[in-house]
Amino acid sequence: MIPLIVALSVLALNVPFGYWRAGLRKRSLPWFLAIHLPVPAVVGLRFAADLDWTFIPVSVVSFFTGQWLGERWGHRRGRLPP
Repeated sequence: MIPLIVALSVLALNVPFGYWRAGLRKRSLPWFLAIHLPVPAVVGLRFAADLDWTFIPVSVVSFFTGQWLGERWGHRRGRLPP
């Protein structure tokens, strides 16, 4: 149950960062920060939950899914063209 909670937390943490990233110029400093600022929190969640290395692929998928969902949310709200 704990891995599922951590995976959903990672996903939820990345949605606002994906939303922010969607409106930025690719490979700019803010774009880079929107991707990398949540990484320490994700690592911290993994350590706090005492999850081993086998959880890393799950957290990576949750991370990028959250980024993607945030980007889609930005497009659907009319903030960006499709």
